[in-house]
Amino acid sequence: MPQKYTSSVCTGVLAIAFSLLLVDLSEAASPGLNYVRPRGGQRGTEVSLTFIGARLSDAVEILSYKKGFEFKEIKGNPKNANVCTAIVKIAPDCALGEHTFQVRTKSGVSDYKTFWVGQFPEVAEKEPNSKFETPQAIELNHTVTGVIQNEDVDYFVVNAKKGQRISAEIEGVRLATTLLDPYVAILDEKRFELKAEDDLPLLRNDTAVSVVAPADGKYTILVRDSSYRGNGAAFYRLHVGTYPRPTAVYPAGGQLGTKQKVTFKGNTVNNLVQEFQLPNKPDDDFRLFASDAGGSAPSGNVFRLFPHGNSFEKEPNNEFKQASVATLPNAFNGIIEKAGDIDYFKFQGKKNQTLEIECYSRRIRSPLDPVMALYNAKFQRLAANDDSRGPDSYFRYKFPADGEYYLSITDHLARGGEDFIYRVEMLPVTASLDLGIPRNARYSQERQRIVVARGNRFAAVISVARKNFGGEIVLDPSNIPKGIKMIAEPMAANLTTMPVVFEAAADAPVEGELIALKGRHADPKQKIEGVFKNRADLVRVRNNQLLWLKDVAQIPVAVVEELPFKLDIVEPKVPLTRSGSMQLKVVVTRKEGFDKPITLQFPFRPPGVGASSRVTIPKGKNEAFYPLNANGNAQIKKWKVFVIGSADVGGAAWVSSQLASLEVADSFVDLKLARSAVEQGKETEILCTVSMKNPFEGDAKIKLVGLPPKVTTTDISFNKESKEVVFKVKTDPASPQGRHKSLFCQVEIPMNGETVVHTTGRTELRIDKPAPPKKNEPPKPKPVAKKAQPKKEAPPKRLTRLEKLRLEAQKRLESGSK
Repeated sequence: MPQKYTSSVCTGVLAIAFSLLLVDLSEAASPGLNYVRPRGGQRGTEVSLTFIGARLSDAVEILSYKKGFEFKEIKGNPKNANVCTAIVKIAPDCALGEHTFQVRTKSGVSDYKTFWVGQFPEVAEKEPNSKFETPQAIELNHTVTGVIQNEDVDYFVVNAKKGQRISAEIEGVRLATTLLDPYVAILDEKRFELKAEDDLPLLRNDTAVSVVAPADGKYTILVRDSSYRGNGAAFYRLHVGTYPRPTAVYPAGGQLGTKQKVTFKGNTVNNLVQEFQLPNKPDDDFRLFASDAGGSAPSGNVFRLFPHGNSFEKEPNNEFKQASVATLPNAFNGIIEKAGDIDYFKFQGKKNQTLEIECYSRRIRSPLDPVMALYNAKFQRLAANDDSRGPDSYFRYKFPADGEYYLSITDHLARGGEDFIYRVEMLPVTASLDLGIPRNARYSQERQRIVVARGNRFAAVISVARKNFGGEIVLDPSNIPKGIKMIAEPMAANLTTMPVVFEAAADAPVEGELIALKGRHADPKQKIEGVFKNRADLVRVRNNQLLWLKDVAQIPVAVVEELPFKLDIVEPKVPLTRSGSMQLKVVVTRKEGFDKPITLQFPFRPPGVGASSRVTIPKGKNEAFYPLNANGNAQIKKWKVFVIGSADVGGAAWVSSQLASLEVADSFVDLKLARSAVEQGKETEILCTVSMKNPFEGDAKIKLVGLPPKVTTTDISFNKESKEVVFKVKTDPASPQGRHKSLFCQVEIPMNGETVVHTTGRTELRIDKPAPPKKNEPPKPKPVAKKAQPKKEAPPKRLTRLEKLRLEAQKRLESGSK
């Protein structure tokens, strides 16, 4: 269960700012969190913490995603609103490694950031220690907390006996305060380098070294950035001790709920065998910690929890005839132990069985870059893959017949070693579901939490990732805290996002908690469900390379004090039609004295519906119109939508409208426009054939849009009985010559006191220069008044487009022009 603790006392610390930390400070009313100092602590002790970020002066609670922490004396600083402090008591049995905290204030919830728990007493780095000759003396089995400045090198010296292990593991980039790519080496008294490492696959961009002391004496640990960079935020935690620091565990997975013997390998750990009781439930963050008489490793080895048992390779198995026999549904486990090694497994496949075949190596922090291939009994290759899962391999395969099959694994560059561990899991295709919130800003946690003001609303677009299934999705409201109501309709089977509004009662408790937000298939018989997951990009470098991230599977939901404004959508009485547009009216209810502008957004857009990115309700005004449009293929349905808005309330505060109805309908009429041509300064007609799709009452209007300059016409009224209408088009001698292809019609249909607007029909108007007069043609006589002719009973026949073109060609021939 997540933990939360409240207090009301305050102190303060100076904040540090730096450029490489990934933090979002765009939300002003909600707090921002850059990082926590110190970056870690020893379990079983009390530590004074400083939370550094923005708008933290009213902090009331620290949210922790795991057990093992008790917070007290949570305080803001009246002189610095960007920091708060707390005392944390770390339980003696608190899990080692990375933990996640968030700060809840009276106005919101911060980003989540990490904190590390270690096992050793801690000692601070002390300068001067930048030379081999003047190292800082420390004891074994201690953690050094330090910082690497630009071109800085830190030296530490320990005493060790012959045969004693000396291990040093560093947390640098994993602390996620800036880019620190650590380099660590162990030197003897003659400055001879016994072991050095930069990036260790087990620890990604961090590293660890381990040696066995060849003689009694002093040994020096060197710490620096691999490129001699650094800054005031390049913090590190260096664990120096006698503990085992294996680089691999074999096998790298086991069956849920069983006892599993494993062998730790690498980095002076020579086949250390231990047995562990595995949990009954899956856990993506599960780790095994190696331990012996020298202590326990500071961080664990990745270990997969699997529904089935294990099959193991047996050397030699470097060719088909020597293939190790394996049994499904067990996982296949092996080690590419030397350069050029290829491991083959032989197993029985069943006809028409479809399996997802996953090779885990980099994902279990092995240096192996696997290439995996499947063969039939005749050794013919059926499928293969290199990098479908990043560097790892994956493919899905349907077995065509019962029989014997082979699987091979090797390294892409033909490398090998004792820690080149791999694990292949083959499982039937199963359905799974993940929930999330699409990012509202790049690399940011903006609005990735639910913060609702009393008597108000907040909304989010919830995304769904369906795997191997389809159908509607519904959200489970059972975990929503007291005083908050979640409003959401089922997500349509063809969508991956849905609008969700959270509404807080006027008397809802002002508090917050971390919850598991769950979703499931709308049909309970399917038994498909999933939870909300979020990912924070904690350290990015050039070219957007992500060096460290943190995934969580809970979302903070909090109620804050009342805000001075509330938003509502005035639900339209007419539909938004295909190829149509609409001005959606949004009104604000302001408290007396609050007149700040409010910025609106329209986050959820039904398929085929577009909207402006932002609209502002001006200062002192109480309404705005949000432009919407629908393309010709917009999905016809009555949708639920919302508008979310922010205003400066001592910083940006967010509220949403209700979940309002918006109907998307088919267009009411189709118009077919005939092409036309005219000489400059003359008139022409454009015939418009009317095809009624959705009859309406009363008269409507058609506008001809897109006419070139100095070309005019008048709007035309029509009704449901109309079959065709004609636009009388007038040109000017200065009207631009050429083919004008952007003409179309805009239809305006009054309905329920509002207007349906959509476009339809396209055509071309060609404007020509007048034909020159014929050669030697006498001037035309002045017109003589003629006697009035009786009106003809029938109007002249309207020429077709083809007839007009023929007539124009005839005139050009007569005038001698081409």
